[in-house]
Parts: sequence; C-alpha cells; structure tokens
Amino acid sequence: MADRYDSFVTLAANEIEGVDYRIRIDERASPVAVVAPHGGLIERGTSEIAAAIAADCFSLYCFEGLKGASGGRLHITSTRFDEPQALALVSASEVAIGVHGRKDRSDDASIWVGGLHEILRDAICETLASAGFKAKAVGDGHRLAGRDPANICNRCRLGAGVQLELPKTLRMALYEARDCAAFAASVRNVLERAAPPLA
Repeated sequence: MADRYDSFVTLAANEIEGVDYRIRIDERASPVAVVAPHGGLIERGTSEIAAAIAADCFSLYCFEGLKGASGGRLHITSTRFDEPQALALVSASEVAIGVHGRKDRSDDASIWVGGLHEILRDAICETLASAGFKAKAVGDGHRLAGRDPANICNRCRLGAGVQLELPKTLRMALYEARDCAAFAASVRNVLERAAPPLA
C-alpha cells in the first residue's frame, strides 16, 4: 500500500505533534546514530529496539506514531523520510543504523540486513548469527535492501549505513525483552569494534 504522505511537510500539515506523533531525540557525543523512522505504533517495537542498541553509547532518533488505528498512515518510506531533526542528526553522524519492522514471511523469518555499508552489514550478520539470531545480508535487487543513497540510513557522513528489517514475531519477542539485551549488544558490539573506530 502506498504511503499517505510523501514527505514530513505534508504529514505535519495534517497531523498533530504530541497527539498523532512524537519525535524522540537523544543526541550524544558519538559518531553513530540509531534511527527508528517508523517507531511507536507504526512498526511496533522498533523504537524500543533502537533505544536498546543505542543504550547510552550512540545517538538515538525515533519518529513515533501514537494512535494504534492511525499508525500506518504515518509511514513515510525511508527514501523520502525527511523530518528535519532526523536529517540533521544523521548528516552529522559518521554512520546511521536504521531499525525497521516488516511482516512475517513463511519463507524467511530472518532479519534482513541491508544498507550501503557492506562491511558493517556483513559483520552485523555474522555477530547476530553467533548470538543465535537468523540474519541474512541483502543487496541489490532485494525489495528491502536499503541500498538507495536517499535512504535515511545512507544519509550519514560516510554515505553508507545499515538497515535492519525485523520480522514481526521477532520484533514482538524483542519488544517484550525476552532477547532484546542480547540482540542489542550484538549490534552495538560490532559498531564499537568497527575500524576505523565508530565509538
């Protein structure tokens, strides 16, 4: 289904901040920004997972839908997500990690790890697999590969970030904290070990 709004300007002209949506920013002295552009009730659990990855180490941005029935209408696809505070935070960061939700698929329950930063993408996949999570690197031709330079995760200073697409069942398990600490630590550890250093 096509997005109702093609930009933040059109969304903000029709929705009320603090009633329909809110913006959460925790800016830290870090070269990494963790971003959940479809947080709150848009793609449930993504705000909480992004916050767990960021912890007190990385900057955090969440755009959150506040009403269950209206969450889907607040979705702005990642290549058109242009909320000014998000763009400012990401463009000031060396690298960005986008946290997203997708529907469960019977043929693939893996976390799809995409984005233009292939070294980080592959390292995150390897580390998640070591921690017991199913993760698959996705690239050109995949429908949710996060390869477009306009994608919010790739609008960082390096011009290459990482996109995590988590299936609903896993998101709900992480949201309910059953495995969230292990998942978040796995992603965070890759970023902390990155060369050149990102943390």
